[in-house]
Amino acid sequence: MRARVLVLFMVLASGFVSSTVDSQAEEIKPHFPASMQELRLTAGYLLPHRLTKDHVTEQEGPALMPLWEMVLHELVGDGWYQGQTTVGAEAVCIEFREPVLTHGIGFTPEIKYTCVALDRLRPYVEFAGGPFWNDLGGRIPKESSRLNFIMTAGVGVSWFLTHQTVLNVGYRFHHISNAVPAHAC
Repeated sequence: MRARVLVLFMVLASGFVSSTVDSQAEEIKPHFPASMQELRLTAGYLLPHRLTKDHVTEQEGPALMPLWEMVLHELVGDGWYQGQTTVGAEAVCIEFREPVLTHGIGFTPEIKYTCVALDRLRPYVEFAGGPFWNDLGGRIPKESSRLNFIMTAGVGVSWFLTHQTVLNVGYRFHHISNAVPAHAC
């Protein structure tokens, strides 16, 4: 299978939306209540990355990914890995600038696990996947389809500046596949 693999380095800010905001103190709580919701906007630049000789990625460009998440449960686990799981939905908007100017848009359900044991500093791991449409189909030899599938895996760390404001730094690996067998290309 020939596939396009893209890597996204991101720095983003998150805003938390909750009906229970404590305006008295800047104390960071150890966790968030179940069903609390988060809105996040991720922005970054996709860079090509080849994992094997069969990967023929050339596409690169800016990406914008708005996300809605909700906390599923109260704290689980003990020690450094104590944390919470969130699920959400993310839109993926990419402007490919190389080798030709094209655009892509997709939708990916997402799941994320955040460790909360370190108070303001919270590492996380996230996964997502879903359909992705682009107008690359037929414009470059390696891309025969406009409908693709995108899979994402990421790691990062959140630093809570206040209870409502978070600075995230993370790394995401995006795999955009056209599901075309290598011998057919």
